[in-house]
Amino acid sequence: MNRLFLVTALCVSIVSVSGCSNKSVVRYGDAEAVETTDVNFGSTDLQKIANQMADSLVLSPVVGTATENNRPIIFVERIKNKTSEHIDTESVTDSISTRLLRSGKFRFVDMGSVNAVREQLEFQQNSGLVDTSKAIAFGQHVGAQYMLYGNLASIVKSNKDASDVYYKFTLRLMDLKSGLVEWADETEIRKTKGKELVGW
Repeated sequence: MNRLFLVTALCVSIVSVSGCSNKSVVRYGDAEAVETTDVNFGSTDLQKIANQMADSLVLSPVVGTATENNRPIIFVERIKNKTSEHIDTESVTDSISTRLLRSGKFRFVDMGSVNAVREQLEFQQNSGLVDTSKAIAFGQHVGAQYMLYGNLASIVKSNKDASDVYYKFTLRLMDLKSGLVEWADETEIRKTKGKELVGW
């Protein structure tokens, strides 16, 4: 009888443990929700920077009375990462330029695709596979009037109880003809992490 009881109890225990095991569950989240996993640069910081910088530039006098055919043409230089973190600064500039394009106030030259464009034009002109009357000729691209560039810097302080990270993002717009900086702005982010008493 005791042996039967032990076997039954063991079986119940195994079923209970297996039923309570951890399972990985994947869910969609809100892409714009505030991210507070840690103090490192994250999606909320990227969105804040992109929104503030794009909004500031759209409202600047550089835009003036831009019309459909008279919008400033910009090329974006890679943002310098002066932090100790590995940060994809191209994602920051992608978000800024996308927001500026959506405003209808600016046009962009994509310098990152220059080699791919050159290869395509050479193919159209020299391969013999494209109707030359329909091939796009070299020398018809429009050059940029302005360069958008900047940097992301940080100051990190920490001890055994707390961490503090300060980010400063600076962006400038230079007139390529005159070399003058026509617009500049910066935004700051501070993130802290400390111990909290739980259960009081």
